[in-house]
Amino acid sequence: MSYVVTESCIKCKYTDCVDVCPVDCFREGPNFLVIDPDECIDCTLCVAECPVEAIFAEDDVPVHQQHFTALNAELSKVWKPIIEKKDALADADEWANVTEKLDKLER
Repeated sequence: MSYVVTESCIKCKYTDCVDVCPVDCFREGPNFLVIDPDECIDCTLCVAECPVEAIFAEDDVPVHQQHFTALNAELSKVWKPIIEKKDALADADEWANVTEKLDKLER
């Protein structure tokens, strides 16, 4: 089982989670992060670090967001690894509590 980044991360891209990952399993897109399920070791460290609570264990992803499991797997194959913390997007705080923003995901 791996962990999955869900919708709350879109247009925020806080990278606190990246800083604690012992295996560098995060991948970075323009306005979203994903977890490579083949690299994730199920350590749970990233979950507590996410300020928008976007990371879930694969078995705990909310029903209405389960499509993010496949999306993480897909995008982790094409996006580059991110291995250190960066500043969040400039307007991240404005988007932090917005829901239903999948249409805002930039690939």
